[in-house]
Amino acid sequence: METSELLEVLSIEGLRLLDAIGPYDSKGDVLRTVSELRAAGHSPGLVAAVLNQAKLRARAVPKFGPFAAGMLFTEAGLEQATRLSVAALHAGRFQRAGITRVADLGCGIGADALALAALDVEVTAVERDEVTAAIAAYNLAPWQSVTVVNADATKVDLGDVDGVFLDPARRTVGHSNTSRLRDPADWSPPLDFAFDLGDRLPVGVKLGPGVDRDLIPAQAEAQWISADREVVEVGVWFGDLARAGIRRSALVIGDHGTAELSAPADSEDVEVGTLGAYVYEPDGAVIRARLIGDLARRLGARMLSSSIAYLTSDDETPTPFARAFRVVEAFPFDERLLRKELAVRGIGQLEIKKRGVDIDPAVLRKRLSLKGRESGTLIVTRVAGRHTALLVERV
Repeated sequence: METSELLEVLSIEGLRLLDAIGPYDSKGDVLRTVSELRAAGHSPGLVAAVLNQAKLRARAVPKFGPFAAGMLFTEAGLEQATRLSVAALHAGRFQRAGITRVADLGCGIGADALALAALDVEVTAVERDEVTAAIAAYNLAPWQSVTVVNADATKVDLGDVDGVFLDPARRTVGHSNTSRLRDPADWSPPLDFAFDLGDRLPVGVKLGPGVDRDLIPAQAEAQWISADREVVEVGVWFGDLARAGIRRSALVIGDHGTAELSAPADSEDVEVGTLGAYVYEPDGAVIRARLIGDLARRLGARMLSSSIAYLTSDDETPTPFARAFRVVEAFPFDERLLRKELAVRGIGQLEIKKRGVDIDPAVLRKRLSLKGRESGTLIVTRVAGRHTALLVERV
């Protein structure tokens, strides 16, 4: 989004039109809508800007729920924004620590500042990009406890706050078609700046879940979060925001609510054992936090193979931290044998999961020449070091 497009949307005519057209219908006749709006006397620029916002609002619903209908977005800002359920968890940390004045450095479109304000925390939301700062100001306007500042986060006076939250921008400057920055020194603000603040103040830093773990300071708590089976972030917490005795945790959000696995350090894996009646696929947050061993001990499970994140046991134990599969049959990984066995079972639709083997599931699925009305799930992995195909069914 350019400044001109933002001005179109933020005009009285633009905001009225955005509310009037209602929810964006991806299956609707967009050309007809454009023609009708143009015929009503709206300029081409305004129509394009408003329809783009309507489209972004629709895409924002999974992250923001009903709040999305009253917010503005940029494409990049929406992509990088914290989903509201996770932002509420961030805000809760500050509240429990008794922190009442927070600087949100690199606030983006304002998701975390919104969650903090909802808990009556005073927020100084800082955003370097002018357009994004204007959108944050619009999104946060209902909360009088929030001040939005268009400035460089590294140059803001923090004398009036007692806590800091940072979500460093990890992509190139822009509002769409941005690319990922690999070097933490190129992030905005840089990662060293964010972590150095942790030596002075209670600080929370939101990072991508695949961040190099060696970068995480030893004194900080690192919490990987997954929502609906997707690992969305790792939060690095300092000072009063870090919990005593916890340095690694995996928080899983799903239909069950929230569940957490935590430990003072990475956990040691359990021993490799024989294939049991059940296989468990740990949640990605558990894998990223390196708490597979602790999960295995909870389940009374063993590793399928060394350094591969599949567990197995003789009994099924319900857990929010892993998907469970009942083993129907185990085969040596041989395509001709698999083609025959799947044909005998009439399996025409096959989900293929893999770990520890160099295959492309889409290519393998095509080569298996599947036919039939039945569906199935195949796990291709190593069992005690041997390439194995497990025909399984979800528990």
